[in-house]
Amino acid sequence: MESVQAIKQRFEIIGNDPKLNRAIEKAIQVAPTDITVLVSGESGVGKENIPRIIHSLSHRKHGKYIAVNCGAIPEGTIDSELFGHEKGSFTGATGTREGYFEVANGGTIFLDEVGELPLTTQVRLLRVLENGEFIKVGSSQVQKTNVRIVAATNVNMLDAIQKGKFREDLYYRLSTVEITLPPLRERQDDIHLLFRKFAADFAHKYKMPPLKLDEQAVQLLQKFRWNGNIRQLRNIAEQISVLETKRDITASILQSYLPLENNHLPSVIKDSKSESDFSTERDILYKVLFDMKSDLNDLKKLTLELMKNGGGKVQDINPNLIQKVYGNQSFENEISYEHSPNTSVITHTQNPTVYTEADEPYQFAETVEEEEILKLEQKEIELIKKSLEKNKGKRKAAADELGISERTLYRKIKQFNL
Repeated sequence: MESVQAIKQRFEIIGNDPKLNRAIEKAIQVAPTDITVLVSGESGVGKENIPRIIHSLSHRKHGKYIAVNCGAIPEGTIDSELFGHEKGSFTGATGTREGYFEVANGGTIFLDEVGELPLTTQVRLLRVLENGEFIKVGSSQVQKTNVRIVAATNVNMLDAIQKGKFREDLYYRLSTVEITLPPLRERQDDIHLLFRKFAADFAHKYKMPPLKLDEQAVQLLQKFRWNGNIRQLRNIAEQISVLETKRDITASILQSYLPLENNHLPSVIKDSKSESDFSTERDILYKVLFDMKSDLNDLKKLTLELMKNGGGKVQDINPNLIQKVYGNQSFENEISYEHSPNTSVITHTQNPTVYTEADEPYQFAETVEEEEILKLEQKEIELIKKSLEKNKGKRKAAADELGISERTLYRKIKQFNL
């Protein structure tokens, strides 16, 4: 049995990450058997290397090895591609065609992006896995095949099963042994090694000196998220090799090639109705409620002052308070006040207001003081502060907890000077 290091050299796999080494070890161990293997991992992590390793170390190594990208084949033709078809079975079927499972008999089939298979094709694949049988499109004759299946996916299969996009029984047949490859951001020590390898390859290809990163550039390279993993790193190395005249690459030069959207901050994109639409309506409603509350408090203050003065003239009342309640109206006429055990009346020629209290006519004075202390604005500030403290200053998490958009929360932080 070949060692992990020998396999890495043979297939040009760069890196010494323990998770990577463990994945290669599992591939070496299962290769001599006919066990079905499911390779999982993000796009661009190099999942295609695992089935090649398994095939080359198996007793099928002299048989055919066929790699099929299930996501690249149209749904209407994928059954024909995999299982073949008979002449005249559909429009354009001018002759009989052998499918991949017939051609690869005695060898290995690698089904990449297996999570993209249509449900009808999944049923056919399950039959192949269970008893090695398949039927060509347009035929009624059952045929046998002896193939080793290695599948790969970059989607969460359990989520796909829950959403009804993938058959649970097929998943468990495919994942007899599951090999997971780690994303590049979890292999920080391997990132610079890979970049140097790619830089050397492109220097040889384009006949120019290899790139050299300074210390700050190496740190930036290792901290970057690399959502596209090894494929993205390779593309960046090729871009810099071709476009940069300088061979010594600084952090500022490297930064100019890194896409801004792939920074360290996670972004959440919602495909439902825009949250800003709801937050705008909510903000308008809040404003209306605050204005109504303020007007009511001003009116209560005015009534209280009239009561203290015993009822009388506009000159006896705070002019600023009158301005708040009545706006820019003319005050040539008097504002009068009358009080009975059940009713308090403030009379203005343009805007009469009646305040009624059945039991305790003076009870509202205490209510005014309480509401001044417990204003909605103060409650809102208190809630925002608590939510920010609870979420350690993370605005996105705090906004989600408060049920408002992050933009609305940011505006309120500035408004209340938090």
